[in-house]
Amino acid sequence: MWRLPLRAVVVSCACLDVAACGDDGDGNDELQRAQLRLDAAQNDLDDARAAAQSAASDFCDQARDYITALERYGDVLSSTQPTVGDVRDAGADLAEPGQDIEAAAEEAVSAREDVVTAEEDVVSAQAALAEAKGTSPKPTPTSTATVLVPEVPPASVDRVRQAQADLDSAVEGIDDRTPLVQAGQQLNAAAVALEMSWLRVFSEVGCLTDEQQAQATTAVRDYTATLQESLSLAGYYTDEVDGVYGPATVEAVRSLQESHGLPVTGAVDTATAAALQSDLAEKGGAAEQQSIATTAAVQQTLSLTGFWTGPVDGEWTPALTEALKEFQTDLGVKPTGEVDAATIAAFERAITEAEDAEVTPSESPSDDDGATDETEPDESEPTETETEDGGSG
Repeated sequence: MWRLPLRAVVVSCACLDVAACGDDGDGNDELQRAQLRLDAAQNDLDDARAAAQSAASDFCDQARDYITALERYGDVLSSTQPTVGDVRDAGADLAEPGQDIEAAAEEAVSAREDVVTAEEDVVSAQAALAEAKGTSPKPTPTSTATVLVPEVPPASVDRVRQAQADLDSAVEGIDDRTPLVQAGQQLNAAAVALEMSWLRVFSEVGCLTDEQQAQATTAVRDYTATLQESLSLAGYYTDEVDGVYGPATVEAVRSLQESHGLPVTGAVDTATAAALQSDLAEKGGAAEQQSIATTAAVQQTLSLTGFWTGPVDGEWTPALTEALKEFQTDLGVKPTGEVDAATIAAFERAITEAEDAEVTPSESPSDDDGATDETEPDESEPTETETEDGGSG
């Protein structure tokens, strides 16, 4: 048999080994580069998602601060004797939180766009790795960008911009010659409308937990149903009482405001609430009785809980307002001095506890009874005003 010399065989084998190693080396390098690119892209995506989550949280914090500032602004305007200085100072106090929330919104949107870019980089890197392996790329996953930073519906954005423009216009229209009552009404109405707009955004972008959202929804529905009943008795609302603050309810509120010469916003501010109560009292009959019965119920509840020592006569007085504020503060409810949705829940709880205490005075409270004293100060706080701009019915 013909044989190659041993040296030739060794050299030939060495050459083959080198060639093979050379091919494997190029393939491994390409795979390694593709894998490193994917790892880097995935790390960038993780960082982008963390930044987006932080930006969304910061936006919620800034939105909460701004809504609180708007609430304080309304409190100043609806106080018993605000001065022109109070009106101007309160308006100036809105400037900084307004700038903060605008900056936070821009940062959140930018962070969401960064997530989208990072996700695209990961998909591209995965495709390159699949090509290096000679396999098919994985299907493109659903983006998480709008989960981390939800998009605000255009209608809500427009509503905020319009409300802000209305407030700015109202502020610019106030000078030393403007009657103080008129200035207070105009600015309070504009501030309430802006607060309503931001409360809707606050809910839409996920600033409320699922539990808070459920509680807010219930409170809003109850509040709106009560408002619709009152508007119906006063002759402004003719649709079904469904607890939805939609176009029919907005139109009824606007009609009420127009009939009283108030700024027409469709949102219930302090002056609008007072006008509605005045109409109910003038109507007499069932409307007046409901108004009196409601006030008497407040007096009775405050009396049962030790916050009211005056008569239960259905007459609302400044002293009753102060007693209600003390009651709200004691239960951790926002001390507005008005019977809002959060206070209604506190009323029901207080009545139950007071009646139980009268029936069984010798019983010591159980663990379950003790639990009823717990309050929910933050979760229901926005719901009083959120009602005035939401819904579709």
